[in-house]
Amino acid sequence: MKLLVSVADAGEARVAVRGGVDIVDVKNPAEGSLGAPAPGTIAQVRDTVPPERPVSAAIGDVPNLPGTAALAALGAAHAGAAYVKVGLWGTSTEDEAVAVLRAVREALDGGPTVIAGAYADAERVPSRPLAPGAVVAVARRAGVGGCLVDTAVKDGRGLFAWLTPDALTALVAAAHAANLEMALAGALRAEDLPTVRATGADIAGVRSAACRDGRRTASLDAERVERLRAMCARSA
Repeated sequence: MKLLVSVADAGEARVAVRGGVDIVDVKNPAEGSLGAPAPGTIAQVRDTVPPERPVSAAIGDVPNLPGTAALAALGAAHAGAAYVKVGLWGTSTEDEAVAVLRAVREALDGGPTVIAGAYADAERVPSRPLAPGAVVAVARRAGVGGCLVDTAVKDGRGLFAWLTPDALTALVAAAHAANLEMALAGALRAEDLPTVRATGADIAGVRSAACRDGRRTASLDAERVERLRAMCARSA
């Protein structure tokens, strides 16, 4: 299982790389769970990270506006993102979610891998986004490359407060059956990683667990990143 660490800028990206992170993720928490960073920030991170290390970027908790999502994705791709994460915030139905994802995929035209982002705690989001259990079906229909299940509200209640390990294992199996990558995130702690790994997930995404005092607003710590990376790589 690979470790993804979210960073806010190039300085944090350097710390994550020193810790041996597999994927450097760029997002802007001030704009939401999957808040979009400025293209310049993505480009600076890409210039900082070794060429062989992939960079992912969120394009926001997107509304049900396929054209807007496609334009944002194109900006992330041109800035150097290898993975483009689309937060399916404003899409309540599978058809709406597929339309947004297809627009992004077509705009990128075989470039970066498009990741369909669903929210484990969708039930408490006013916009009533797509249920997390539907993310594999919409990703498959849209022809994108992978799925992410994260949490929308960052209040300390993590992924396992909303979905059981068994439910996540089934979701990961469905993704793999459809030839999709599956990433899991959402206030994951170091002690959660063995359970995440046991689901069969391809990627574990963290932020707070990689910070000095376990708070997502604190600075990243390379030693924490290194320990988390070792836990992800360990055999189940």
